Amino acid sequence: MANELYSHLRTFSEADWLAAAEELQPEIHAVDQDAVRIWFRFYPLDLRLHLEQQEDRAEAERILGLQGSYMLEDSLDTSAHFLYGYRYWPQAKAAVNEHAGSFSADAKASLVDLIKAVGAAIAKKAGAEQKLTNAIAAVALATFNQVGAEEFAKTKGDAAKPSREMSGSPQSIVAAREKDASQGIFGFLKTVDKKFEVKYAAPGYSGKFEVYDDQEITHAAGQDRSRDWKSLDKRCWQGPIPIECTAAACGTCWVGVLGGKEKLDPVKRRERYNVKLQGYHQPDEERPYLRLACQARAHGNVTLVIPPWNGVFGKQIYHDVEEVTLDPVTTAAKHLRETIAAGAKDTPEEPED
Repeated sequence: MANELYSHLRTFSEADWLAAAEELQPEIHAVDQDAVRIWFRFYPLDLRLHLEQQEDRAEAERILGLQGSYMLEDSLDTSAHFLYGYRYWPQAKAAVNEHAGSFSADAKASLVDLIKAVGAAIAKKAGAEQKLTNAIAAVALATFNQVGAEEFAKTKGDAAKPSREMSGSPQSIVAAREKDASQGIFGFLKTVDKKFEVKYAAPGYSGKFEVYDDQEITHAAGQDRSRDWKSLDKRCWQGPIPIECTAAACGTCWVGVLGGKEKLDPVKRRERYNVKLQGYHQPDEERPYLRLACQARAHGNVTLVIPPWNGVFGKQIYHDVEEVTLDPVTTAAKHLRETIAAGAKDTPEEPED
């Protein structure tokens, strides 16, 4: 039965999963509406399928310039740590396993119906409102789809207890993400040196740092010398956000915006173009929930989630990008570009901003 569910889920494309997440938005609490969208961008099914089909996996990873932890097996019980619904992960795993045990492919259930059925089961087990469980139900089924029934059942589904802001109610979390840092009694008179706050969550660490009005997120993050960031993530040269080139060329600093996306500058042409090349599928909005932190200037408080990996795979996997030669900005970025170019022919110049 479990294999029947797995086989059925494998009939749906990445586009089908993304469409299901969008269709379910009205039935997901505001606290997790963008969070679940971000999760599906952080763990793209097409990248997974591409790697599964390669005879030489290591070579495929090299060509795509993949760095960090990009396979769900490595974070099966922690990938959804930034969703409010993550607190229901034990119930979500149990609900998916039970659903897999009784599933019949003859029913030909749609993705949305499957997600809602699992969401209802989680809500019943947890004694929670279903609007709070539909997002984690989608994540649990998508994880099952990527790793398979046997791998999915290997872990107990333990989830870390919510802490700090995430320990509050969903309404309080939404409100906290919308609120800006106080500028003091006479803050309304300030025209320069306004300071705001960037909260962030990454696999294994979280915190916050200050950002000046109109300052790039990565520049502000780089001024945080409070910890040995590289010991937490070798991609973090300075500050809690992984970074390499600071010019949108490498994609290392991509982030999900859980709150405050409207307080970031609109996406400009260079960021839009390079994010597409990198394969992250940034939504076609003026201020989307996926950004390159080196290009995003803050004008208020922002809440971010940092993915555990990065790469450049848009051209090879989605085939919807013109072939280009990126201008390397640092030695590290140059090496990354040369790695990716190893599998490509000579290409025309990238369009200017």
